[in-house]
Amino acid sequence: MFPSSVEETQRALEEHQYIADRGLAVAVFLALRLGRPLLLEGEPGVGKTEVVKVLAQVLSTRLIRLQCYEGLDVSSAVYEWDYARQMLQIRLLEAAGERTQERIRQEVFGPEFLLKRPLLQALESQNGRPPVLLIDELDRADEEFEAFLLEFLSDWQITVPEVGTLRAERPPVVVITSNRTREIHDALKRRCMYYWIDYPSFEKEYRIVREKVVGLPEKLAQQVVAFVQELRKQDLYKAPGVAETLDWAASLLALGQTELNPEAVGETLGALLKYQDDVLKAKDRVRDLLARAQAPTPL
Repeated sequence: MFPSSVEETQRALEEHQYIADRGLAVAVFLALRLGRPLLLEGEPGVGKTEVVKVLAQVLSTRLIRLQCYEGLDVSSAVYEWDYARQMLQIRLLEAAGERTQERIRQEVFGPEFLLKRPLLQALESQNGRPPVLLIDELDRADEEFEAFLLEFLSDWQITVPEVGTLRAERPPVVVITSNRTREIHDALKRRCMYYWIDYPSFEKEYRIVREKVVGLPEKLAQQVVAFVQELRKQDLYKAPGVAETLDWAASLLALGQTELNPEAVGETLGALLKYQDDVLKAKDRVRDLLARAQAPTPL
């Protein structure tokens, strides 16, 4: 089921249109081989979430995603009870003459009334294949949830007081992502394989653009990547990630551009930059950035 080598892992990712460095392929391979969670950190838009989606395709299994946010609790991440169905069942039991409170409690707090959220769903394999569990942007969640997650990752089990302890037949493939808005606790990091996904080199980003934006002229692809590479060197509030590069390239293609010029750049910066101060800075430096982007870059 799992790739048998680092090279096979890298090829499998590329066959599903994810251009991976060898370092990332090593981290993915070891996480799979050793059964360890994989913690991916990096700036937003560098491809952390995308690699997890592709990994689920490579393994031919379902992807379960838990999007983290401040205030995330057990009812959203693990389970809650289907109160509407429980109330209906109580009425049916009472109408049938059932009056024993213990009996009613046993009837309405069964597994069939349990609404399974991502962590509980991740304990269930389908056709003998464990799912890929994406815990996205863990740094946005509270530290209390991180402590609960540590216990989950240790034993691959969840205890529901009314039902008992539910265990995974086969541990899920777990990938945790973080944009590093806060530090993840050391205890959790120690349980994970770790990899930092950086902004790509010119060569890698060019390959990604050519792979993902079908029909983009070669000259425009080189100019787009060169411009973005130069733009990331500027003092911006939020430098564009690979996702923004792809959006910008697709926008230029949709407008029928075959090469970059100041007018086209100025009209489409909203696809590349998401803060007005950054847009204004870029507009002030468009000609200079374009001049650098026009310089031939070896591929």
